[in-house]
Amino acid sequence: MELDHDASARNRPHAVCVPYPSQGHVTPIMHLAKLLHSRGFHVTVVNTEHNHRRLIRSHGPDSVKGLPDFCFEAIPDGLPPSDSDATQDVPLLCDSVRKNCLGPFRELLARLNSSEDVPRVSCVVSDGVMSFAIDAAQEIGVPEVQLWTASACSFMAYLHYRELVRRGIFPFKNENFLSDGTLDMPIDWIPGMRNIRLRDIPSHIRTTNPKSIMFDFMGEEAQNCLKSPVIAFNTFDTFEHEVLDAITVKFPSIYTIGPLPLMATANEESESESIKSSLWKEDTECLRWLDGKEPNSVVYVNYGSVTVMSGKHLEEFAWGLANSNHPFLWIVRPDIVKGESAALPREFLDGIRGQGMLASWCPQEEVLKHPSIGAFLTHCGWNSMLESVSAGVPVICWPFFADQQTNCRYACTEWGIGVEVDEDVRREEIEGLVRQVMEGEEGRRMRERAQYWKREAEAAASPGGSSHGNFERFLEEALAFKKGDCA
Repeated sequence: MELDHDASARNRPHAVCVPYPSQGHVTPIMHLAKLLHSRGFHVTVVNTEHNHRRLIRSHGPDSVKGLPDFCFEAIPDGLPPSDSDATQDVPLLCDSVRKNCLGPFRELLARLNSSEDVPRVSCVVSDGVMSFAIDAAQEIGVPEVQLWTASACSFMAYLHYRELVRRGIFPFKNENFLSDGTLDMPIDWIPGMRNIRLRDIPSHIRTTNPKSIMFDFMGEEAQNCLKSPVIAFNTFDTFEHEVLDAITVKFPSIYTIGPLPLMATANEESESESIKSSLWKEDTECLRWLDGKEPNSVVYVNYGSVTVMSGKHLEEFAWGLANSNHPFLWIVRPDIVKGESAALPREFLDGIRGQGMLASWCPQEEVLKHPSIGAFLTHCGWNSMLESVSAGVPVICWPFFADQQTNCRYACTEWGIGVEVDEDVRREEIEGLVRQVMEGEEGRRMRERAQYWKREAEAAASPGGSSHGNFERFLEEALAFKKGDCA
């Protein structure tokens, strides 16, 4: 379809989608962008220049050409240019994004609206921590919605960061809080969240610095979401119903439209499936390796895109996995070890031949859906949690930072699908937890719960389900989309 010569195409609704510039945020925004495209929207996805270049390096120049009606644009993030294939320094990136992105984004919207090659912008869909987009959308008079890409329980916790200050809990007076039991303090004053402790609040609170960038950024960006007309959540009603009910009391205009992987799978047309969102080159050889394994026999290990660890912890994970005697697929990013290469002992590499496979990145949704996967050792990022639930796979949790501690707590206590690894990783514990989940009675119960939540997630995303219906309302009420707009 030639947009320049097709008046009806130029009159289509045009959604501009803006993810926070890290993999865990790009993924759900891309799922939503593809959903909107499947409903007839012209879509423009706005990455940072850094991530735009990463997409090209990972998938080639065609990866950012998109389709005639699914386009990519880039704006600067305000940091010095870098060609590193790694997530940028998160605090510096957060600080820079909120200070530097509004101007370039405003200019991009003006350029899109002055172009005869694309429809005028009709709505802006931005990441819940990219609140500058609210101001930009208001300036051009179009609907703006925030997609909170993490869990609803973490959103509610972030909304109460100010209360931690008011109660004198934050900032901590000294480093003793890490070892003196302070983090085990019960927290019973956050609506909709029960059975949580201070250690289950998103981890940016764990500092003695009253001017912590991450504490301020995440707490204030959550508050800024309340300035948007609408917040969409990548979750489903039954999964987080208590906290969603509590959020609705504070902010009624929410739409639960997840899990987005299931929603996208059900709605994507073949065209947009070719559009890639992974910032790393994916190794698909691991899928063929999994084909040779028995059902429910493999432990999949992936710590996400941001987690880093010490070389000692990496080695403890290695020997724990090897000593469990269970097959494992282990994703070891080149930047997984702080400040050094992720080198593993030769003795370990020689000893796991036939048992384990190592890769630097993989198509995770496909891996988790593979029948050979029996458990997922994860950092508990929200995409990983939802993808695991959507596949019916129990989790072994080693949260790193941010909302991951909150998600871990819910997985282990509320949803019944997980066990937690101690922060100080020991090979004996890894071996024991793998065996517990893969072999034991408790593991069988977790698999049953994981399968239960898989059925609930599928029901929510199916026609007649809560998320499916909410997405239809989201289109009509939040994005002002009426059937026939794309005729």
